[in-house]
Amino acid sequence: MIWVDYLILVVVILLILTVAIQEAQDNISDAFSGEKSDLFKQQKTRGFELFLMRSTFVFAFLFIGLIFLSLALH
Repeated sequence: MIWVDYLILVVVILLILTVAIQEAQDNISDAFSGEKSDLFKQQKTRGFELFLMRSTFVFAFLFIGLIFLSLALH
């Protein structure tokens, strides 16, 4: 394993953690009850949720880029 592979492991762990911390966008009880409330569906994400969403995108792009870099170096 070279340095890129260790960096991939760190980025993957951070990506998994940021995805696991995020709240679900859909409520599963709506699927079972047949209820469809669109009153608060179009709210803009703010604060910590916005930070988690942006960091998820950054870690995902870093992961993909590092995978290609690792393939090129091997």
